[in-house]
Amino acid sequence: MQWTTKTFLTKTKRGNVLKIVREHYLRDDLLCGSAVCNICPHKDDEIVLDNKPESICKLFDFEHYLVLDTNVVLHQIDVLEENALKNIIILQTVLEEVKHQNTAIFQRLLEIVGNKNRKFYSFVNEHHKDTYVERNPHEKQNDRNDRAIRRAASWYASHLLLSKSDFDGKIPQIILLTDDENNRKIAQKEGIVCCTVKEYVENITGFAGLVDKLSKNVIPETCSKDALYPAHLTPSQIHSGIRGGKLYQGTFHASRDNFLEGTAVVSSFDKPILLQGHSGINRAIDGDIVAIEILPKEEWRKPSDIVLEDKADDPGDTLEEEALLNTKVDSEDEITPTGKVVGIIRRKWRQYCGILLPSKFPGATRHLFTPAEKRIPRVRIETRQSDILISQRILVALDSWPRNSRYPLGHFVRSLGPIGDKDAENEVILLEHDVPHARFSEAVLACLPPDDFKIPEEEIKKRVDLRSICICSVDPPGCTDIDDALHARPLPGLSPDGLKTYEVGVHIADVTYFVRPNTALDKEAAARSTTVYLVDRRIDMVPGLLSSNLCSLRGGEERLAFSCVWVVDENANVLSTKFHKSVIKSSSAMTYEEAQIAIDDSTRNDEIASSLRTLNSLAKKLKQKRLDNGALLLASPEIRFQVDSETHDPIEVQAKKIMDTNSMVEEFMLLANVSVAERVATDYPRCALLRRHPSPQPHSFDTFLKAARQQGFELDVSTNKSFSKSLNEAVIPDRPFFNTLLRIMATRCMQQAVYFPSGSRTQEEFYHYGLACPIYTHFTSPIRRYADVIVHRLLAASIGADVSHASLLDTKAADALCDNLNYRHRQAQYAGRASVALNTHILFKNREEIESAVVLAVKRNALQVLIPKYGLEGPIYLPSDKFRYNEEEHVQICGDVILRTFDELTVRLTLDSSNLQHRKLVFQLVKPSIPGVSYIADEQVEKMEIEEIDKKENEKKRKESTGGKNKKKKSKK
Repeated sequence: MQWTTKTFLTKTKRGNVLKIVREHYLRDDLLCGSAVCNICPHKDDEIVLDNKPESICKLFDFEHYLVLDTNVVLHQIDVLEENALKNIIILQTVLEEVKHQNTAIFQRLLEIVGNKNRKFYSFVNEHHKDTYVERNPHEKQNDRNDRAIRRAASWYASHLLLSKSDFDGKIPQIILLTDDENNRKIAQKEGIVCCTVKEYVENITGFAGLVDKLSKNVIPETCSKDALYPAHLTPSQIHSGIRGGKLYQGTFHASRDNFLEGTAVVSSFDKPILLQGHSGINRAIDGDIVAIEILPKEEWRKPSDIVLEDKADDPGDTLEEEALLNTKVDSEDEITPTGKVVGIIRRKWRQYCGILLPSKFPGATRHLFTPAEKRIPRVRIETRQSDILISQRILVALDSWPRNSRYPLGHFVRSLGPIGDKDAENEVILLEHDVPHARFSEAVLACLPPDDFKIPEEEIKKRVDLRSICICSVDPPGCTDIDDALHARPLPGLSPDGLKTYEVGVHIADVTYFVRPNTALDKEAAARSTTVYLVDRRIDMVPGLLSSNLCSLRGGEERLAFSCVWVVDENANVLSTKFHKSVIKSSSAMTYEEAQIAIDDSTRNDEIASSLRTLNSLAKKLKQKRLDNGALLLASPEIRFQVDSETHDPIEVQAKKIMDTNSMVEEFMLLANVSVAERVATDYPRCALLRRHPSPQPHSFDTFLKAARQQGFELDVSTNKSFSKSLNEAVIPDRPFFNTLLRIMATRCMQQAVYFPSGSRTQEEFYHYGLACPIYTHFTSPIRRYADVIVHRLLAASIGADVSHASLLDTKAADALCDNLNYRHRQAQYAGRASVALNTHILFKNREEIESAVVLAVKRNALQVLIPKYGLEGPIYLPSDKFRYNEEEHVQICGDVILRTFDELTVRLTLDSSNLQHRKLVFQLVKPSIPGVSYIADEQVEKMEIEEIDKKENEKKRKESTGGKNKKKKSKK
């Protein structure tokens, strides 16, 4: 064994220079992995590369192994994931560079290397004495790495030749794949066979469609000929511009309604920076971190109030006029700081779902891809499979966006299935909302207990045994991941105030017994963060053995739990609280409806019914206390589908029914969450995982308050307590749904609640506005929320039921964890809504409904309406030539008809499938009846036509009759 040293000079915070010397060991016994080799002492399971690797490339008719450089892996990972390429050598140099530059691609590469059928061999060239190279003085790191790759390729060729005398057959040669022209020239001078990836893949036989997956990796700023966009600044120019205060960094958010407009949030400005037009956006894509130059104040504008969609056909590489964006500014308050993108700091590109818009020219290979996400521009791709892909949902990756191309360039990744196919559309939802949904890996499944797991006796001895207590769970119908169960029983004696006392317990599945810190299972659960519920399927956070079996608190089965037990008096005042790990045996797993029937059935006096009645009575008192403190009772239009048991297609939809038992469970979950939050925040003031709900921004209420005022209600939103009181009083007796509608609209004025580590905020900022409580967390759903898993660990350490660990107390790790939790929670909500939309579209295919609706909002060219029966909402577009919009009062006027928020209408509901990419529900006004606007049913038209014909016939007869009489009169004269 040999060794060398690496020396680094670094500067400390105090300005001192620190010299770091690292020893780098070199070996001569590292294996090459080839079956041809008789020099390396391979064991059978250490041989990866075939002794006769078949060539599938017409350029090279001899057996060979491939060596890849770093850029090939980074840009052509979609090609490498196909089964076409085998017998490939991945050098340690390449692995480390890929890991440094793109962790997602690094993970994908590791999966390929780990698949033995793919024959990818990882060679540790950086520690082999014959392949390690020192970095020369003044040599760039990239050049040194290219030299290391060439050295390893040359070594492999010579090393395999040494085995020739003992090998019966031809020795496989080495081919270096690199797209770096300079690297390729040097390699050829050194006698290394090499070619570009494009040349190699285009000459592969037997794998149709592989060439479509080639990345179109064009250096964007080199395409200056026929440039459509301004050149981006270099990284060094951006860095110096930001440091000098001339440029600003922000994240670009594209508009859903106008493809020529977007914004970027910059910390030093109160309002988002407005970015308009092709040159203003300058090839930024939603999510990119960009460098922005602020325009002079005289060039600042207001956001446009028009809807602009990209042209239906391919316009070629030209840009259209942008005069429509020049909106009139009526007051200074409307003006928004305006800027332009001058550089890209970091691309946030991912793979996008959508459909192919084929070229009009027969035989063409260049086509346009239209993403499902409206905020993403179209993408130019090359494919020879357009005849097949035109009817498919496909996945496309972005490669680059040259200055002379109207659209970014990309490549086809894979097909997801036929357009309209349920599985394909669900896959689109999951991919578009970045929901991790791959099967659990072998490493994760290896962490699970056996299927026939029984609770060990020694574990039961460590816990409080509650198996003899009558405990039951109450959940929605069909629920299999039962997180929580409850019990209540009277206690002997009275409280100090002479009131009856009860023991009440909330028992939560003890997921942390099975999900131990830093295991593969724990890391996967942390990455997923939440279970995602679609209409017809569930994407679990933890494997089904835990979520639906061993952790689920099923009726009649012994389960491990984490219990929160209170002593309360008959007025629901908490007298004492204790936490402990327990073992329980649920007496019954009930639905909300079953529990409600048990409570209401006066003939039932069994232990379960008595416990439920006690819980229900106490829950009502807890709820009233919350409301008295200022908690808000908000609402959202939730719907439930009846699904066919065989096809899983929706057959009916209805608004969810809320019962007393829903509220009963909710109240005790809230109480448990508050109790746990108080405990963990006291014991871990820096790293307790909490949940806060910020107060709404005052301006967010403006439209809402104006709409309520039109109905005769002055709402006080100065505090949550006054707001809650105002909402309770805003009742119209003959319109029972009005108050619910008011609460739905109030919900939309709120900010989102978020997770945060306690050390990152002041005590005052812990406040949860909606619940009106000073501190809150999530403890009650660890099967489906990773936040609850962390809180369980904190609480267990707090009461001495489990040991703490380093990552639990790491504040930086807590910040990163909360960011991921908030992101995954938000995406799960969006995915759930998209699934509801998909199933609604399936339900209303070839179906028409005429239903009562209520106006949620009045906009410049539309009414946003809600159908209470279904909980569905959407726009009714109003023609500008018939309606006049009053911007101050937010009303639409057509003659004598005035349409306001909260107005009741009748609408026709159908599905528009003309745009395969964006099917949508169409809402048409029926009543009030406005000629030329309101929908008239065919039978009504026919009836009107018949009445008109009858009217004309009667008129004709009357005239004829009158004319005859006149003639008679004349003759008499």
